Amino acid sequence: MINDIKKDATIRMTKSVDALKHELSLLRTGRASTAIVDHIRVNYYGSDMPLSQVATVAVTDARTLTITPWEKPMVAAVEKAIMASNLGLTPNTAGQVIRINLPPLTEERRKELTKHVHHEGENAKVAIRNVRRDAIQHVKELLKDKKTTEDETHRAEDEIQKLTDKFVKDVDDTVRAKEQELLAV
Repeated sequence: MINDIKKDATIRMTKSVDALKHELSLLRTGRASTAIVDHIRVNYYGSDMPLSQVATVAVTDARTLTITPWEKPMVAAVEKAIMASNLGLTPNTAGQVIRINLPPLTEERRKELTKHVHHEGENAKVAIRNVRRDAIQHVKELLKDKKTTEDETHRAEDEIQKLTDKFVKDVDDTVRAKEQELLAV
């Protein structure tokens, strides 16, 4: 019973950290990354498809992405999807190749993004603490129903707290790494 509770808590805490990493990967750091355009969906003959399924996305250099649609008629649709994505990027088309130049971030924008990173980190920590609260509540319910002893309950609470501390440290490390990436010129 207690092992199931700890396993569930571990899975849920891992999902919180993964969600944070995914959210932070979408942030533009001034350096080209294919993750910037991963969420863009292109109208492909009447249905919305992820950009990666209708074109090849590559990093040419530190500030340039190239997108090569697999079909010539898709160039206009891909351009339209990039413009509509609210990323603030302007595609430059040369034949069948679309280039996106990423402008360097201003100091003000870097600080703004750093605040956003910290906010997302705090949200992830809150989610992890909520998982801890739920897990400890389940353990206490087992004690109340006399399915565990007090010693087992205290031991389980300590293990859940150690698990929480480990995942909070992961969140802090992830936030710190993204912050350094943002502030690097």
